[in-house]
Amino acid sequence: MSSIFVTLSPELTQTRLLMVSEGRDVLKAVLPAAAGAHPQAARTLLEGLALWHNHPLSVVLCVDEQASLSDGLGLYDALGYGARQLHFEVAVAHRDPRVRSRRLSGMGRFSDLRQVQLEVAHG
Repeated sequence: MSSIFVTLSPELTQTRLLMVSEGRDVLKAVLPAAAGAHPQAARTLLEGLALWHNHPLSVVLCVDEQASLSDGLGLYDALGYGARQLHFEVAVAHRDPRVRSRRLSGMGRFSDLRQVQLEVAHG
C-alpha cells in the first residue's frame, strides 16, 4: 500500500483537511477553527484515520504568519519540529499566501494544500 498523505491547514475561521491515497482524494473536510478545539482533537483525529486505514499517515501541517492558530493542535514542538507518533508523522510547511484559493466549489478548492503536499513529498 502506498503512503497516505494528510494536509491540515488551521485558519482563522476554519481548519481544512485533505487526505490523499494512491494519488486520489479520499477525504476532504472543513472543520471549525482550531482555536476552540480540545487540545487532543487533532492527534485523536489523525490516530483514528490511521487506524481506519490500517496504515500510518504522513501529515503536513500548514502554517503561515498566523502560526499561533495551529499551536493549539499540538502537532509540533516549541522548536517547530513536527510530532512523531506510532500512527503518524508530522512535517511543518509554510503556506504561501499567494497560492491561497479564493473561489469555493462544493467543499472548497484545496489546490493550495495539494501544492504543499507535493513540495513536502518531493522536497
